[in-house]
Amino acid sequence: MTLLSPGYQQWLLLFIGAAAVLLAANLLQWVVRRDRIYLLYSLYVFLWITSFGLELVAPADNIVAFGRTVPFYLFSIIYLELAVEFIDLSDHPRLVRWYRIMQYTWFICTLPEIYFNLFSDLWRTDWHEAQLNVIRTIVMAATNFTILYTFVKHLKRTDVLARFFFAGTLALWVGEILSTISLHMHLGNGIPALDQLPLLIHPGFLMQAGIFLDLALVSLGISYRQQRQAMRQVIAEQELIREREQHLRRQLEADLILEQLKQQHTEAQMKALQSQVNPHFLFNALNTLSSLIDETPSQAIDYVDELSSVYRYLLRAGDGELTTLSQEMGFIQSYFHLLRTRYGNGVHTDLLTMDTHKEALLPPLTLQLLVENAVKHNVVLPHQPLTIRIRTTPERQLVIENNIQRRKVRVESNGVGLSNIAFKYKLLNQSSPHIEEVDGWFRVTLPLLQPV
Repeated sequence: MTLLSPGYQQWLLLFIGAAAVLLAANLLQWVVRRDRIYLLYSLYVFLWITSFGLELVAPADNIVAFGRTVPFYLFSIIYLELAVEFIDLSDHPRLVRWYRIMQYTWFICTLPEIYFNLFSDLWRTDWHEAQLNVIRTIVMAATNFTILYTFVKHLKRTDVLARFFFAGTLALWVGEILSTISLHMHLGNGIPALDQLPLLIHPGFLMQAGIFLDLALVSLGISYRQQRQAMRQVIAEQELIREREQHLRRQLEADLILEQLKQQHTEAQMKALQSQVNPHFLFNALNTLSSLIDETPSQAIDYVDELSSVYRYLLRAGDGELTTLSQEMGFIQSYFHLLRTRYGNGVHTDLLTMDTHKEALLPPLTLQLLVENAVKHNVVLPHQPLTIRIRTTPERQLVIENNIQRRKVRVESNGVGLSNIAFKYKLLNQSSPHIEEVDGWFRVTLPLLQPV
């Protein structure tokens, strides 16, 4: 009994030719792109060409029988692998595991067929033909049903790539069903040879029509996948360009802020230095020094050392926008020495900073400006001492506070104090100092900056 009627033979040649064109196109894509999916699809098409191409050869030997039988199991294995490539199953590990189990099972099914076809003549028996048809039906049904179930139960309907694969699988399944129905109907009606059937109801044509639709739809899906990847790559490159532009813009803004900070820092430093090196401050310092020279020369030497330390720090402070808390505390202790020498017991200090914060950063001369404001605006007398506290908190904040005992005569401010510190922190993109009066204490809370 032969299946090769003239019409079917022409169709079979057309099918093999069209499949060969798809094979050549995808092999070329694989050579160019080295994408695994093109190689899998090429193997899938090649197995169909091999399986149906051997129908043109008379089944005269074991090799031809082997070529007609074994590729069926192999293309089922590859088709499941294509499904994994086409469909994103990363959220369904159990389903992927079931796919792998099916692939291993179909591979095991090929082992007895290798023996039947290559090492025996069992492939010629009706028994082998019957069991082969049953196994083929089971393999085809299980493979297609699993893929269709995957689409219906686990995938988003908006996934266009999955739709291509689903439609191809559906066409493959419908072709197999129609082919089986046609075969049983006409054999049941006593037709001894299928070459008497018209082409459109021929079982081979119906199956191959479904296979060709599957090949075409999967090929379209691969093309869509490549187009989508190209679009994603273009979008990613555009995103990268935008990120680079934003980074460059932020860098330029940061450079501009840094320049503003340098300019503001220089101006603030000059104002702070001028506020110290003014006739009144210098007169007081020299007057105190003159008294010490006459009364306690040894103390005068210490006074000169601390005074030189103060001015050395003032002159050096213009070299950078930030300084460490330990350096600032070292400077303010020298400054407190000058104040205690001048005011005696009129100034009390309480310094409590954590060692874990000694490398924290803040603008230079911040403490000097706040201490100067405290002395300038409050009464400083031995019987009415001014207490100045400097401490850090676990939240990386610096607190400077003094008891409030305002002078009766208002002291005119030169504008170098709190507004200047607030502007520095603004340029550094930090929160502004928090200023408050609590229970008779004037308190300024500053954020400490994390070292880079």
